[in-house]
Amino acid sequence: MAPIILRNIYTIVPSEPTWAGCFPLAEWDLVGTITHVPTVYFYNKPSELFQGNVVETLRNSLSRALFHFYPMAGRLKWLPRGRLELDCNAEGVSFMEAESEAKLSDFDDFSPTPEFEKLVPQVNYKHPIETIPLFLAQVTRFKCGGISLGVSISHAVVDGQSAFHFLSEWGRIARGEPLETTPFLDRKILWTGQPLPPFASPPQCERKGFEQPPLLIGETDNVEERKKKTTVEILKLSKTLIEKLRSRVNTSEYADPARGFTRYETVAGHVWRCASKARGHSPEQPTSLGICVDTRSRVQPPLPRGYFGNATINAVARSTSGELISNGLGFAAEKISEAIKSVTNEYVMTGIEYLKNHEDLKTFQDIHALGSTEGPFYGNPNLGLVSWLTLPMYGLDFGWGKEVHMGPCTHDGDGGSLLLPDKNDDGSLILATCLQVAHMEAFKKHLYEDI
Repeated sequence: MAPIILRNIYTIVPSEPTWAGCFPLAEWDLVGTITHVPTVYFYNKPSELFQGNVVETLRNSLSRALFHFYPMAGRLKWLPRGRLELDCNAEGVSFMEAESEAKLSDFDDFSPTPEFEKLVPQVNYKHPIETIPLFLAQVTRFKCGGISLGVSISHAVVDGQSAFHFLSEWGRIARGEPLETTPFLDRKILWTGQPLPPFASPPQCERKGFEQPPLLIGETDNVEERKKKTTVEILKLSKTLIEKLRSRVNTSEYADPARGFTRYETVAGHVWRCASKARGHSPEQPTSLGICVDTRSRVQPPLPRGYFGNATINAVARSTSGELISNGLGFAAEKISEAIKSVTNEYVMTGIEYLKNHEDLKTFQDIHALGSTEGPFYGNPNLGLVSWLTLPMYGLDFGWGKEVHMGPCTHDGDGGSLLLPDKNDDGSLILATCLQVAHMEAFKKHLYEDI
């Protein structure tokens, strides 16, 4: 692809003065991925109906959006014991303007490649964390008149639901419309300042939610597995394929006739089994699947509409490769369903209490660049499959029309996967997955043939 030429870098601050000060982040903000998550949107050439300037429209509306979402304009600061706090200092976000001789048609089916990384602002984590913006955006104009908008958003500040909330309201402001949902910025509702109520049977959050993923049998660490070359594939799962899987799983001996397995539980079970087959595990190999669960409606009382922060928790399904493969899809789906259902109000609150009293949270943080030997590792023999099925990820319109494509652009580590709805809303799903090169072809074969 033609090179990307960076023309301007701007710092965008809130349009009006905002509250200033520091407050600690909630415990769920401080574990898991606390680096930036990149996403890219592609747009056709704006029609003649759009009379404005693209860059000016984005810059001005972003400034107004930051007035409402002012934590995004702040900076993180390290505290002792692996804690962070958010300094709401209005230092602003980074906005970059670029151009390229490439055309949108050069991206074929928009499958993520290393070229995508040039369309999204890169974050240098070697810099002090106090200097790194929490939100970075890059607009790139192409020769054909098309546009891309790449954004990188700090996962230490927001989860997927809150990130897309911010983006959608930015779009509404750019179109001259009022906010649809005002952000709820008070994170103290997820702090456990009061003694926990007595539970009839305390959830084993300490044991289940925070154990390190298993290693390959015979290995004492995962250093060598982390070093192996990986590749990313965007794989479409048709409506017909999904229906076949759901028919099989919901007529299995593991199905609950009153509920049935969800799309996520079904597809995640299939992916988990296919990865175990492709990796050639021995039957006794322990394996786990990391599941990101939104707790907004699971805590009591439910979090307010528009809660802006991290409200997701990592639930873990565990088995052995032999059990997964020999017992069929229903067995895997049930393991996943049980892990998700275990995330109750009690589970969340005891988890917060556990993290609050833990000596150093860096044990649970992924703060390192790809290729590091530190932090949690959901690669071989494990997987992490995040669902974007319910997120408002499509239809981001700044006044010149909705995107023609959006998607993740990160080259994640081995085992990192996303499940997205197809933009055409035809019942198909998109699996964005990263596996070791040695395993990808076998995985794809099992994914489509073992139905």
